[in-house]
Amino acid sequence: MKRIILSLFLTFTVFSARADEGMWMLTDLQKQNEVAMTELGLLIPANQIYNPDGIALKDAVIHFGGGCTGEVISAEGLVLTNHHCGYGSIQQHSTVEHDYLTDGFWAMSRKEELPCKGLTITYIDEILDVTDFVNEQLKIDPDPNGTNYLSPKYLKEVAERFSSEQGIALTPGRKLELKAFYGGNRYYLFIKTTYSDIRMVGAPPSSIGKFGADTDNWMWPRHTGDFSLFRIYADKDGNPVEYSKDNVPLKVKKHLTISLAGYKEGDFTFVMGFPGRNWRYMISDEVEERMETTNFMRHHVRGVRQEALMEEMQKNPAVRIHYASKYASSANYWKNAIGMNEGLVRLKVLDTKRAQQEQLLARGREQGDDSYQKAFDQIRSIVEHRRPALYHQQAIQEALVTGLDFMRIPNTSAMLTALKSKDKAQIKAAADSLKIAADKYFASVPFPEVERTVAKKMLQTYMQYIPAEQRISIFEVIDKRFKGNSDAFIDACFDYSVFGKKENFEKFIRKPGSYKLAFDWMVLFKHSITDGLLQTAIAMADANKNYNAAHKVWVKGMMDMKRSAGIPIYPDANSTLRLTYGKVLPYEPADGVEYGYYTTLKGAMEKEDPNNWEFVVPAKLKQLYQAKDFGRYAMPNGEMPICFIVNTDNTGGNSGSPVFNAKGELIGTGFDRNYEGLTGDIAFRPSSQRAACVDIRYTLFIIEKYAGASHIIKELTIAE
Repeated sequence: MKRIILSLFLTFTVFSARADEGMWMLTDLQKQNEVAMTELGLLIPANQIYNPDGIALKDAVIHFGGGCTGEVISAEGLVLTNHHCGYGSIQQHSTVEHDYLTDGFWAMSRKEELPCKGLTITYIDEILDVTDFVNEQLKIDPDPNGTNYLSPKYLKEVAERFSSEQGIALTPGRKLELKAFYGGNRYYLFIKTTYSDIRMVGAPPSSIGKFGADTDNWMWPRHTGDFSLFRIYADKDGNPVEYSKDNVPLKVKKHLTISLAGYKEGDFTFVMGFPGRNWRYMISDEVEERMETTNFMRHHVRGVRQEALMEEMQKNPAVRIHYASKYASSANYWKNAIGMNEGLVRLKVLDTKRAQQEQLLARGREQGDDSYQKAFDQIRSIVEHRRPALYHQQAIQEALVTGLDFMRIPNTSAMLTALKSKDKAQIKAAADSLKIAADKYFASVPFPEVERTVAKKMLQTYMQYIPAEQRISIFEVIDKRFKGNSDAFIDACFDYSVFGKKENFEKFIRKPGSYKLAFDWMVLFKHSITDGLLQTAIAMADANKNYNAAHKVWVKGMMDMKRSAGIPIYPDANSTLRLTYGKVLPYEPADGVEYGYYTTLKGAMEKEDPNNWEFVVPAKLKQLYQAKDFGRYAMPNGEMPICFIVNTDNTGGNSGSPVFNAKGELIGTGFDRNYEGLTGDIAFRPSSQRAACVDIRYTLFIIEKYAGASHIIKELTIAE
């Protein structure tokens, strides 16, 4: 039986036994992975990567901003991450007069480093397997058959009980995070320290950090220097505190050594980071659902919005700066959704999933255990019943929530309550509060005409995919008052709503009235969107009642089947610290097509198009190229490397992850995946999936030779 299962797993590569698949828990490395990693080429013991009782490489890997990864590269808290991870902070400091997105930014002294409001960096201090403790707590729970085993609120309470029993001190900035893994079959507690005084140190111009932009996004070969630099500040004792001019750079307990030795084809490599989400344990029905709902809407709705935004952004530099980060974020998963769907079809993943699930069902029948079949049937039934609601929810989310910034108007319920009370003091207090909120809102949407244009496109797109009888309630108003003309409705919102323009609000607040507010077009529109989301959520909640319990059984079956075949297991990604390993390798995406494993500055020059903003090459970079002035960062053949690819198992959240060589030295920074590998969130294909990385030599070349920031280089620990 073991031989049969192992053979099937090797055939069905969704859960292949190849060493380059897996987002491994650091706590399992010595037991599950060290031997395989050593056989592939690792030259250091696993306890130098992760050591619960001492300092290791893990202690230089940080969670950047909650959505990316970064690595500490100097003793004074210097952090390297991606340009696109730091994009929001770069934008935050950019103006038409000081356009750091276009021109780049380099602090030539500590005094010039710029505080980044709202940005945090988080260390993982400890990782504890608390499965037994959580299960004991669940036994005494008032609702042992409920869903508390996945409830963040409940797990937070359990974490606090555990920390109290174990005497874990929670100082300012130190937090607990207890998460479920394998569908609730295991639990890990993360003890974390978060720093909130983070300052921008350096960023290349977008013509380097975002070279290729949307055209090259998710593609290989790449020629982008996708990196930026930040620094962690703390009080004089190294404690996390809010920004203060008296704060000092953090004296870190671990920073990485940088290697200039490069790599060659077949070299072992490993990556640590915080992969966001993947869904390797989906059944085939869930994969189809994802393709036809979430991915479909991201593709078709975001494409319309981005086209409208780009047209406006190209007309006005101020508009471009304001929408740059929003556009980039939207475009990223727009292309991801397209590539994933194409790949799932091309690689026949649904067939693979069906074969895999039949394997587990057959195992259950042979063992006289019908729990897998019951779980499978339950999940299929749930997916069938929730799909219409999910489709509609995604349409609302993409077109009317994500798509419409102006729908972030202030909440007016307190003002309405005050007006109805007719209490002058209460009305004044509510008006003062609303005015503060309105000022923030108007500052957040400085280009109402752009919002008007985009909104018209979004309503038309929503109407295209949702039949009239299913649309949110505001369309009753559009049909009756505006004769079905959604453009006229949007015009009325911006022309007459209290929040349509600042002068409308000022006029209202001077003489507020409940009728005006209760029947305001924008207010009604927002309420309608909120109600639409609520109704679809209720419909899905009803269908989803037994999903978690069924999923837990199904995942446990998959785990047991892999264990019986001697195959290591790993949980789905959930924004927790993981390790993945593999090799530096080229790949063949199609018959007769082969992609090399690295790119050079020569390729950027070949792509140059001064008439296309995506492929502009800065004049100084061209001068350095023509002079071959690469310093000590050139390859042995004299070329300047830019990017390389590895066959590690990455996903969103791995952006900015350190890429290590066999000695545990930093050789690059992960920033993207290839188009052919976008199925990886659901099904890993080692033959076609690659992670794109910025070569650390290119990063240092840009810092020293292009930016002239040699003082930054002096901070680093570099192995030639």
